[in-house]
Amino acid sequence: QKLHRPVRQFSDVLNVSIDMTVVGLLGVDEKKQCLTVFIWLVLEWYVDGLSWDEKECGFSRISLLRDTFWVPDIHIREFMEEDKSPKTPYVYLYNTGRVFDDKPIRVVSSCKLGIHSFPFDIQNCTLTFGSYLYFSDHLMLTASTTAAEILNESLKVSQTKTEWELVDIQVTPLSKQVGSGVYAYIVYSLILRRRPILYVVNLILPSIFLVSLDLFSFCLPAQAVDRSAFKMTLILGYTVFLLLMNDLLPVTGNDVPILNAYFSLSFGMMVASLLETLFIVHVHFHSCQFSVPPYWLKVLMLQYVAPVVRLPQRKQSNRITVSLPQRGEESDHKSVTASIVYPKELRNLHRDPVDPELNPVHAEMKRLSSELTAICGHLDKRFKESKSSQDWKNIATVIDRLTFYLYLLLCIVSFITMIIVWYK
Repeated sequence: QKLHRPVRQFSDVLNVSIDMTVVGLLGVDEKKQCLTVFIWLVLEWYVDGLSWDEKECGFSRISLLRDTFWVPDIHIREFMEEDKSPKTPYVYLYNTGRVFDDKPIRVVSSCKLGIHSFPFDIQNCTLTFGSYLYFSDHLMLTASTTAAEILNESLKVSQTKTEWELVDIQVTPLSKQVGSGVYAYIVYSLILRRRPILYVVNLILPSIFLVSLDLFSFCLPAQAVDRSAFKMTLILGYTVFLLLMNDLLPVTGNDVPILNAYFSLSFGMMVASLLETLFIVHVHFHSCQFSVPPYWLKVLMLQYVAPVVRLPQRKQSNRITVSLPQRGEESDHKSVTASIVYPKELRNLHRDPVDPELNPVHAEMKRLSSELTAICGHLDKRFKESKSSQDWKNIATVIDRLTFYLYLLLCIVSFITMIIVWYK
């Protein structure tokens, strides 16, 4: 009689109660999108019209071979692999007609995993129990225990402590129309939470430390080559860090963790800061070859942006110090120092050749006037070039300070955004 339901009439409904206990979480594979869990499944039903007197027979329960007795064909819809758990060959039959069937099952089930908030992600994997053969008007499934009882029992008997922990279980009855009939299902939703401490220590903290070092490297002088060498070393170290930690990051085809986006953003900011440093060094060493900076750029950077980034504008001096040869000596020998203001004040001086028959003092003044006029013309040109170079250096200094504040702002905003996403 194992081929027929134990009911009086074929049209009667057989009620089967189901209970489940999670014994251990064996693993979650993000790449294969599957969950491996070890559960203990209990099924109970009544054989209609079967009973005996416990006092007369002397026992209240007997064991029967599963192969010689009818058992419901309950299966899990999310199964991806064959059950390799130990088989239990017996079921228990009580004197009241109640049949008790319990067995361990190693479940490898499909689970839609979302890793956007990795490593602080929470996953919801379902196990749907139902019959292959019987509609709900022939076999009705009901949950024998509540979700809270299942969760407490599962946490009590759990034998594993892996990367994932069970935080909640939900039980939902479900009826699904298939063709001309309706199937009855019981859906167990396992709420799993990842333990993030491994990834915080090995991924997040080292990345924050490297980005902080790159941020503090702005304290080095912008015109020094040491800053660019230091930033290159940091980028190399960050690249090696990402290559070593690549195995810890989950991989899926449709979803990208926000932590991966943060790593890419951090790497991009470090490269951008290196390019900015190279630009600053180039300006400091080659600004004498540049043309005069545009007026709008000078006004924008030196008058508007500089006060915003708390960089006071330096006052430029109009005095230039030059060296002149002493009388009666070549220019390559001893020299004296003279202070010159502008060549405009010397343009009206006499430029005629010096007459040696004049007063020696007056002749000396004439000679010095001619020499100073020629030197001032040359220095005027050099002064304009020096002023243009200084303007470019001031603009580069403002850009460097502005880049530092933008870098700091971007780091803070990206970290706060990650925390908000993880919190949600």
